[in-house]
Amino acid sequence: MKKTDLKTTDLPDAPGVYFFLDAHKKILYIGKATSLRNRVRSYFVSDIAEKRSALIQNMVATASTVEVTETDSVLEALILETNLIRTHKPYYNTRSKDDKSYNHLIITNEDWPRVLVVRGRDVTERFTEKEIKYHFGPFPSGSLLREALKIVRKLFQFYDTKEPVGQAATKLARGVIDFNKQIGIYPNYTDKVTYSQTIRHLRLFFSGKKQQVIRELHKAMMQAAKQEHFEEAQRIKKQIFALEHIQDISLIKIDRVTNRSGLLVRVEAYDVAHLAGKNMVGVMVVLSGTEPQKDEYRKFKIKTLTDANDPAALQEIVERRLRHQEWSLPNIIVVDGNEVQKSVVEKLLLEHAISIPVVGVVKDERHKASRIIGSSKIITQYKLEILHANAEAHRFAIAYHRQQQRIAQLRS
Repeated sequence: MKKTDLKTTDLPDAPGVYFFLDAHKKILYIGKATSLRNRVRSYFVSDIAEKRSALIQNMVATASTVEVTETDSVLEALILETNLIRTHKPYYNTRSKDDKSYNHLIITNEDWPRVLVVRGRDVTERFTEKEIKYHFGPFPSGSLLREALKIVRKLFQFYDTKEPVGQAATKLARGVIDFNKQIGIYPNYTDKVTYSQTIRHLRLFFSGKKQQVIRELHKAMMQAAKQEHFEEAQRIKKQIFALEHIQDISLIKIDRVTNRSGLLVRVEAYDVAHLAGKNMVGVMVVLSGTEPQKDEYRKFKIKTLTDANDPAALQEIVERRLRHQEWSLPNIIVVDGNEVQKSVVEKLLLEHAISIPVVGVVKDERHKASRIIGSSKIITQYKLEILHANAEAHRFAIAYHRQQQRIAQLRS
């Protein structure tokens, strides 16, 4: 498909979901956008392989048409995209995503259902099928999902406590629940019928059935007014207005920062920490966009060295990392150091026939980032992600080194 083929496609400057289809109308790829016009056009640039990936470049070349579905808000575009990907499982979505590290929204099957964000790999470990009432996802961006839930909470108040409601073990935990009720985070009513209706509306909303929720609320408002329960009718009227005018400017901002390229870039960053060669350790951290994936962080005790040698330590870390073929590969690798550290990793990748751009973050005498070395296009497009990953790797490495120092001191 070429950019000239877009002339016959109506692309509104509005939020929604877009579909790339092949000649047989089979869906190849589904994405969401704050502006359908800008997002779809961004696929038709000469350096699409560098900005997105070779996989997406192939998808665009295979596609014959693009179709769009406009939504009332970015929040609804996020929900619609997730539901459609889960239903249709387009080839290029499933190839470019790792569902195990993504977030899922779980509504528990309890007397007082809780609304919880759970990692894909933890869904089956933490819950049985009977313990899950409703299940939505996967949501690729944790930042977007958490911000979305802040917006949804203003529409429907729900519980998200760590323990089932009513089973808070400490006085402090019970106090937190009472406080959250007072400030409007948790529902401030005690009847399960009302809460069950809230959970029903949440399910409908996350199933993309907002209009059905509005119809039911309108009917309830009229019934309350008829029974002269005017305060309740007014409350429902405000809820309907909020649903019809969803305020999601925060989602737009996050989407523009973490999803500038249409896909979240996956970054691995490495750092080494030691004290004059003693208790030498290394770490690997993983970010999706600017979102840390902490369950994918890894720690390495350096086994081959007894003296300070950061490049050699980095080589050991990356060699050990590459043995784990079950770990998803990143789009960018970030090392703390100069051309020496960068070359060490590039050589290892070449030996394993892996093509991933490597950038180095060079520090000044105060150990502050002074410059980044590597592909200028990668650095320009992903500077925020690179610096964030490097800072997170440094923090994680120092914390692990200090832990090993304490252990060594106790042993001595």
